[in-house]
Amino acid sequence: MRINKIIAVLLIGIVSVMLLAACRSAANPTPSNTITDIVWRWESVTDQSTNVKTVVPDPKNYTITFNTDGTFEGKADCNNISGTYTQTNGFSITVGPSTLAYCGDTSMDQQYISLLNSIAAGGPDGAGGFALETAGGAQRMEFSNGGAAK
Repeated sequence: MRINKIIAVLLIGIVSVMLLAACRSAANPTPSNTITDIVWRWESVTDQSTNVKTVVPDPKNYTITFNTDGTFEGKADCNNISGTYTQTNGFSITVGPSTLAYCGDTSMDQQYISLLNSIAAGGPDGAGGFALETAGGAQRMEFSNGGAAK
C-alpha cells in the first residue's frame, strides 16, 4: 500500500513538471530563425554603393520558397524558377531549370534571376523578413513573409 502511494506521488510530480514545461513553452515560444517552407516575396533591392533602393512593383510575382532538402522554387514574374541553395560558408543560390517566357519590357525577372545567382550571404532580418546580399554586400535584396508554403 505504501509503495502505491509513493508511485502515485511520483507520477503526479512527473505530470506536473510536464504540464509546467508545456505551459512555459506556450507562453514563451522560441522565435524561429528558419527560412524554409515560407513564401518569401521580393520587396526591394538596394545598391549599397549608391544607396539607391528600387522597390519591386508587384512582390507577389517575385517569390522564393526554400525547402528543407536544399532546393527551392519560386516565381520570377511570368516564369517559374527552381534550383538549389546552401547556407554553408555563407549563402549561395544556384538557379536551375526555369521557364523562359518574355514577361515584358518592365519586368524585373532577369534582374531577379541574376541577383539570385550572385548571392553570397543571407538570412532572417530580425524583423520577420529575410534579406539576401551579393558579394561584399554590393546589392541587398529584401523579402517579406508571404505566408506558409502549401
